[in-house]
This record gives sequence, C-alpha cells and structure tokens, in this order.
Amino acid sequence: YKVVVVGGGPGGLSVSSTLSRILGSKNVAVIEPSSVHYYQPLWTFVGGGLKSFDQSKKKMEDVMSKEVDWIQNSAAGFEPEKNVVVLSDGQRISYDYLVVAAGIQINWGNIKGLKEALGKDCVTSNYSADSVQRTWEFINNFKGGNAIFTMPSTTIKCAGAPQKIMYLAEEQFRHNGVRDKANVMYNTATGKLFGIDKYAKTLSKICQERGIAVNTTTELTEIRPENREAVFKKTGPNGTEEQIYNYDFLHVTPPMGAPDFIKNSPIADAAGWVDVDASTLQHTRYPNIFSLGDCSSCPTGKTAAAITSESQVVKRNLLSSMAGKELTAKYDGYTSCPLVTGKNKLVLAEFSGYTSKPLETFPVNQAVERSSMFHLTAHLLPEFYWNGILKGIWHGP
Repeated sequence: YKVVVVGGGPGGLSVSSTLSRILGSKNVAVIEPSSVHYYQPLWTFVGGGLKSFDQSKKKMEDVMSKEVDWIQNSAAGFEPEKNVVVLSDGQRISYDYLVVAAGIQINWGNIKGLKEALGKDCVTSNYSADSVQRTWEFINNFKGGNAIFTMPSTTIKCAGAPQKIMYLAEEQFRHNGVRDKANVMYNTATGKLFGIDKYAKTLSKICQERGIAVNTTTELTEIRPENREAVFKKTGPNGTEEQIYNYDFLHVTPPMGAPDFIKNSPIADAAGWVDVDASTLQHTRYPNIFSLGDCSSCPTGKTAAAITSESQVVKRNLLSSMAGKELTAKYDGYTSCPLVTGKNKLVLAEFSGYTSKPLETFPVNQAVERSSMFHLTAHLLPEFYWNGILKGIWHGP
C-alpha cells in the first residue's frame, strides 16, 4: 500500500478519507479491529442523562471511506526498517508511508479492585462503553453520602471529562432534593483543578460556590467494593499517606498510557509514545512515518479537537514528503476542552498545549459559563464530527 493507517478513530479516519480520495482506490489501508465507532466526547452527556448511548455510535463500515481497504485486525508491532506492520495473527502489511493513530490505552488493572467493581454498586466510569450506560442510573438513584470523582496522575484523554460529569451529577443531586445529604468531592492526583490557569480560576470558583471539595495530590489506588471503600494515596510535603474514604457513588477515571504494541516497538520514545516532531508530526527517525492523536508524543491535550487540527498537518506534510517537497505545515499545539458545568452551561477552554496559553475562537471571554457554548458542544459539534472530521473535510476553527 502507498499509505497504511493504524487506527480507525477520528485521526485515522480523517487522514484515510482524504488520502484515499487523492491517491485513489485501494492505495490506502486502515488497520482497525472494531466494528463500531464511538464519538466518545458525547459520553459525558450520556453519563449525565442528556443523550442516549446509541447517539454516540455508528457502524465502522458506515464511517470508513469506501475507497480504503479496511483490514479488520489489530496491529501488534512495527518493523520500520522493513516498512512493515505486523498484525496480531502474524500477517505482515507493507507500506510506503505509515500513519499511526492508534489512540491511548486504558489501564483498568492498575487500580486494584476496579475491574471487579466497575458497573456495579454505584461504581462507574464514563471511559468505558459498558459502564457509561450505568452512570446516569447511579446518579439519579443517589440518596446521599459521599459522591467521589477521581483523576489519575497519568496522561489521559480529555483531561476535563473527570470533572464534567461531577458538575452534572451535583446539579442532579440538587434537582432530586438530596444535595444537602451529599458530600461531593473531586480527588485528583494532580496539583491543580485544571492545567490552564485562566479556566482553572473559573472552575475553582464554581466548586467553591457549589460546595464541591477539591482534594489535590490524592490518587485512587484501590477499591474495596465489599466495604464500599476507596483507597487513595495522598502526597504532601512530608511524603505520602494512605487515605480511605467510604463511597456511596464513585466515578473513576482510570490510568492511561501508550498502547503496549507501540511502547514495545522501535517507533516509540522513552515514554512509549510515537516519537514525532511536535511541529511537523513526522517521526524523528523514520521520515516515512507520521503520527497524530492520543498515541503521538505531542505534548498537548489528548482531545478530538487536537486530532482535528493535527490531521490537516499530517495530510499536508505526508503529501509534501511523497512529492519530495519541504514539510511546511506546522501544528501549534491547539487543543480544546468543552467543560460542561451544568445542563445548559459550559466553559469552552481552547488553548495550546505547547505554550499553555489560550487560543480562543470566539470574540468573548471563554472562561465564562455560557449556554451558547453548551449548545455548540451538545448539538453542533456532533454533526461536525460525523459529517466533517471523519470525512476529512473539516479541520477545526
């Protein structure tokens, strides 16, 4: 194949859709094992009772370009010196150019007891296609006690999602008349509520006004479902200590990291991500390899918004490389996190992960809660996603 794309997420589909139109039928292959494609940013709304799970999914065959060869299999390794991707069944797929858009790996097993507890007895996670369908039920049936929302120390996809569901849950507790019986807390392993100060100030104020306790440097390490206990490691100036909380509702954001098959391959950097130039998205050692999205080494937020911007850079630079031209497209680290704070309120954070400075689209202060931004995210962005991003014809603001 002229181009092989690993991954059928938004990055892989955007790139393969465009390149297959330009390079012609059967010149582009996509390696993707799943038969279903999920629009995962919608899972906050699913967990918050605002959208149905079915609205977040489509058959992979319906979103994959008809011009590509879909290899419904898993990538298991890379042999970049031979221009080969090795599949899980031992097949070898050769390429002229390779695009790696394989997403992030969720490490459910890194929290003791999580796999056994998930989706039962008020333990849930919006990061699982199965348990996200239980989140709203658990929120709506909550009668009081400790409602705990966690954030790990690892890189994750959509760093705002762990607290978005908390704001929706707290609002529902008020609606159901149980807020006075609820202790809502956000236990984050990081040192602050959000990475960009402009938006963190707004979120901190919201938490204060709504009586949400924020516990920083507090990381979930174990769940003991038989006693409804969550065990945390609290890091302070004098070292670490174990803290145990009883929970009546627990939303877990699991640790995540680079996919094992990338981490253990020659194309990875020391941390396990695909080692690319942060500006051109070309591999630092293998010029015929590009990467985008959650599995790349780009030091920016791992979001669909970032992927949307990155996809245009990858397409332009890959085609330039094919033509023997200089790579002129540059990625500036743009990413976005639509921070849902209620059923009709949202803070639209847009910034560069490279500079930690805002990169806002609209001529208003985007650190303010707005209903307009809520409707943009809940109703318009899904249309842009299905009909623009995946088809390779929309590359963000």
